[in-house]
Amino acid sequence: MFVEKRTKQKCYEFLKQIKESCYKQILKTFEKEKHKKVEERKLIEFTCDKFANYKTAFNKLFGRVCKLNFGVPIACKKYNLEHNNNPIERYNGKIKDRIKNIRSGFKSFNDAKHFMDLRRIIHNYVNPNQELNGKTPAEIAEINLKLGRNKLLSLIKYIAKI
Repeated sequence: MFVEKRTKQKCYEFLKQIKESCYKQILKTFEKEKHKKVEERKLIEFTCDKFANYKTAFNKLFGRVCKLNFGVPIACKKYNLEHNNNPIERYNGKIKDRIKNIRSGFKSFNDAKHFMDLRRIIHNYVNPNQELNGKTPAEIAEINLKLGRNKLLSLIKYIAKI
């Protein structure tokens, strides 16, 4: 989600998008694990930095059914921590660089938002990821749209049918 400022409301809206698209999967995992002791449950985990608005929004939307790794520093390997927010920081850095290069091309904040939405869709459904062994995040999440070889064109056609 592309925002001008990380307000409490924007953090809530961001996590609400995740809830709307993934909550069935999250509940399925929770249902399998809820009979176990709390400390033994293997729930879906969210990882974030020390920005308190994320914690507030998370607790409202996912507090019982997911786990939050809150306050993860960028240099987590240095502190021997299991979780890491380096990938999202790198992604955010790439976005900032891209926006700097085409800033004059955006006529409004809304134009930038649409660009970021397209970039997210391409990242999740079209571009294979080296860390995911050549699969897209959607394929790893078992979202199989059967896009074939030309994923972007197939995705456009798929959306046009809806």
